[in-house]
Amino acid sequence: MNILLIGATGSMGKTIIDVCKKLDEFKISAGIGENSGFETSFPIYQDFSLIKEEVDVVLDFSNHRLISDILKFSIENNKPLVIATTGYTEEQIREIEEASKYIPILFSGNMSIGINLLLNVVENLSKSLPEFDIEIIEKHHNLKKDSPSGTARMLFKSVNSGRDNSLKELYGREGSNLSRDKREVGIHAVRGGTIVGEHTVMFSGLDEVLEVTHIAQSKKIFANGGLTACRYIVNQEVGLYNMKDIFKF
Repeated sequence: MNILLIGATGSMGKTIIDVCKKLDEFKISAGIGENSGFETSFPIYQDFSLIKEEVDVVLDFSNHRLISDILKFSIENNKPLVIATTGYTEEQIREIEEASKYIPILFSGNMSIGINLLLNVVENLSKSLPEFDIEIIEKHHNLKKDSPSGTARMLFKSVNSGRDNSLKELYGREGSNLSRDKREVGIHAVRGGTIVGEHTVMFSGLDEVLEVTHIAQSKKIFANGGLTACRYIVNQEVGLYNMKDIFKF
């Protein structure tokens, strides 16, 4: 399977390249990235119009600002697309949804199998523990650009679904006399060092606390998930998909 890798010179791009070297099924035929002098066995372009290599699927681990160009290339060349980038605005999400009317797109803020299972778990816990307060804490490395993480937003969406979409997000707390609204879910971001990714959903009740945590120990879990998504999306009809469609959680 020939992959066009968007974000080839970034940290996730380099991880995917390393993983693909050990897999005969996947070949990165071309990449889009910055001109950083990073040597690869495939050409890296900064302009989509220069791509001439054979491509079966587009895999995006880049920056949300590239989404219009990515969608344009994928639609014009009729290529299935996997979007694993976060930080999108509501307008950009609508743009992705519109593009899925023309090509198959798998769109997920997190490619980890464990995280996608966790989404189901916390939705069920939220429904089963209606009187418990919910907080979400996410931790990432000091170079992460968006906050809160796309995964934290996904976790909020899941716990909110478990409460019939009656909850509201609160990003951090500061000040005094901050009485907690029963409907609010505090979402807190920590940035430091080389933390790959850690997400905790805390359910606090009367005299008891239940915490569910996922810890990513390396970026390889996201690379493997992205490649699994590529394997899936090339066989799908036009439409918008996510990781739950693959694993049937």
